[in-house]
Amino acid sequence: DIFEEESELLKKKIIDFSGEDFNINSTKQMAHILFDKLELPVIKKTKTGRSTDSFVLEMLQDKHPIIKEIIEYRTIEKLLSTYINNIPMLLNPTTGKVHSSFNQSIVPTGRLSSTNPNLQNIPIRSEKGLMIRNIFSSSKSDSVILSADYSQIELRLMAHFSEDQAMLKAFKEGTDIHKSTAAIMFHCPIDAVTKEQRYQAKAVNFGIIYGISAFGLSRNISVPRKEAQAMIDHYFNTFPKVKEFIETTIKNAKLQGYVKTLYGRIRPLMFINSSDKQRAQFEERVSVNTILQGSAADIIKKAMISIHQTIKEKKLKSKLLIQVHDELLFEVPNNELPLMMSLVKSCMEEAHTFLLPLKVDISSANSWGKID
Repeated sequence: DIFEEESELLKKKIIDFSGEDFNINSTKQMAHILFDKLELPVIKKTKTGRSTDSFVLEMLQDKHPIIKEIIEYRTIEKLLSTYINNIPMLLNPTTGKVHSSFNQSIVPTGRLSSTNPNLQNIPIRSEKGLMIRNIFSSSKSDSVILSADYSQIELRLMAHFSEDQAMLKAFKEGTDIHKSTAAIMFHCPIDAVTKEQRYQAKAVNFGIIYGISAFGLSRNISVPRKEAQAMIDHYFNTFPKVKEFIETTIKNAKLQGYVKTLYGRIRPLMFINSSDKQRAQFEERVSVNTILQGSAADIIKKAMISIHQTIKEKKLKSKLLIQVHDELLFEVPNNELPLMMSLVKSCMEEAHTFLLPLKVDISSANSWGKID
């Protein structure tokens, strides 16, 4: 009811801003309101007409207050259709539970994908996302949900593969990696790093993994493109081995036509040498991301097998419920909680030996949404 009421309220606001009634879910009608009536700039065109997708809305956010309401409306509608209205229909009549399906061969990096419902796409930091996560709780009164989450595994893998001494040092000192990066980038003591500087350093840290451009970074952190490019350049000057690793990875991928993850899974890159610049650049980014995210996928699968074997050997009643990217969720009887916290953490952290240790954040609560 809360979601539906908010959806209706957002609909009313959008209609009020537009000055006329129209079908908000119609791309054609939405395009007419935004580009003809409100005279906002057309950002992108497709075969079917002027686009109003999420990228376009992001680019128009500061142009008119209607955009914020449309973004929020679409978020609410997606949560309603994917989870709120859908989950009751997915309840198993025998168990009374939702049993998501997982597939190993859909996501190119090797991560598991989840369907019916997709439990890997629930917004993490939004209030609405937490409300949905609170739906998922332990089925027994004497059990809890245990969460074990790899901390910044892709950045740790970047430090390992690149062997960049500044990045390795930052991790080994155990400080906040984004603060450490900001301190190095902005030439200030770590205690003097501001929230804004940490936010920018975090955006660059993760942006580098996904091959972000100056344009993409400028959009993400709302700075001019020139400033974003200066940040990326400064980052590579700060961590020169990271730049070298990325360049070497792309060079080898172009020569071989594929990349390999840590455990030898191959991802073909058929267009990395294409004359189509856009396609080639996409596969260049993919080559780096596959080694990092694909290797992270390998590691968590290895950890899952190890945990399953240990649970069987010790004849425990605890069960692995789901994997959400770098996080594993278990249902654990209260009397097994201390043992499970210990064995899950050790199995995950010892899944592979690197130049610096893997780190796992572990916590428990009665429901998924209440886990810190």
